[in-house]
Amino acid sequence: MPSLRTGDQNLIKEINKSIVFHMIKRKSPISRAQISKKTGLNKATVSTMVSELMEESFVYEIGTGQSSGGRKPVLLEFNHRAGFSIGIDLGVNYLLVLLTDLKNNIVEKIYKKLGTTEINFVLKEIYSSIELLIKKAPKSPYGIIGIGVGVPGYVDENEKLLFAPNLKWKNVDLKKKIEHRFHLPTTIINEANAGAHGEHLYGAGKNISNLVYVSVGIGIGTGIIINNQLFKGFTGLSGEMGHFTIDFNGIECSCGNRGCWELYASEHALLKAASQHKILEKNLVDPLEFLFDEAQKGNTEVLKILNSLGKYLGIGITNIINTLDPEVIIIGNHISKFKNWIIKPIENILQERVSIYRKSSPKISFSLLDNDSIALGANAFAISHFFLDKKLNHQMNSIYS
Repeated sequence: MPSLRTGDQNLIKEINKSIVFHMIKRKSPISRAQISKKTGLNKATVSTMVSELMEESFVYEIGTGQSSGGRKPVLLEFNHRAGFSIGIDLGVNYLLVLLTDLKNNIVEKIYKKLGTTEINFVLKEIYSSIELLIKKAPKSPYGIIGIGVGVPGYVDENEKLLFAPNLKWKNVDLKKKIEHRFHLPTTIINEANAGAHGEHLYGAGKNISNLVYVSVGIGIGTGIIINNQLFKGFTGLSGEMGHFTIDFNGIECSCGNRGCWELYASEHALLKAASQHKILEKNLVDPLEFLFDEAQKGNTEVLKILNSLGKYLGIGITNIINTLDPEVIIIGNHISKFKNWIIKPIENILQERVSIYRKSSPKISFSLLDNDSIALGANAFAISHFFLDKKLNHQMNSIYS
């Protein structure tokens, strides 16, 4: 049985170094004196921790600031190009791969349409994209520090993909495959959880403590943030609200259920309805973009389909509100481009169906990160794990955020 670490000197040093690092990371440019004042750490401790961080290439001096009397303070900056990370959004019919710095700023981007979900083909596309971005990464002290992958399916506590209904994949150890190929630490996370994390850190959910991110792609997934923490559930499989039953005798779903929400309110549902109404032309490279153009032109058939889609989205969102009572619900992934046409029917359904005894309904927002939220969210986990490995990500940092 491992011994419990208490307040030994090494632990205290780790905590202090982590506090100083995150203060610089969040508040730079900042001086040593300002760090001491904001954290309560004495100046000698701050100076020692800064020196170590500079030796490790995480921090550098950028010159002097304004003096408030006496010597001008030397300002410190976080070296966000000390390393680079790769974030991946594995969709059912697309692949988005990002190269970012340690602040999750996008440096390079690869987007590919996938014509098949056959696993060997998709893995080949993932590998070739990673290899290309590794080659394109600027030189840095730490190189590529990790990979984060958002996947549309059930991911267990060991980050194994158990089942991806729309990919038709079962028991795929994607983490093991990527790590074996590239010898880089890899994080696998459900795509909606990744999207929720990305929007919470950088997008429409920033500074929101309780939110639900609804990823509307070929299927529907949801990521849940409660008290600023990603909620995964007891076994790590929470958030599969796309498989809410909204029609008891409805269409059979690939998950084994019937009448699942995603069968009526997803990108797949939109394309299916458009095909049934003979709206889609043959051999379209991007049918979603075609429907978007038709909506802008005022195509009445397309607008009717979008209105119906919005109503079905509203029904599922009503269930989310009644279950979790979040502050904000964020709609993301490819369907969010149709926000101008689906928001009104969503709001009409909520007005009809949400209890009149609620003082207010959650705000309905759309992704501020466009289609990057899943890849950025998955990537954020990879970056966080890197800092944790370097003992720069202690939980006590939250008191100084």
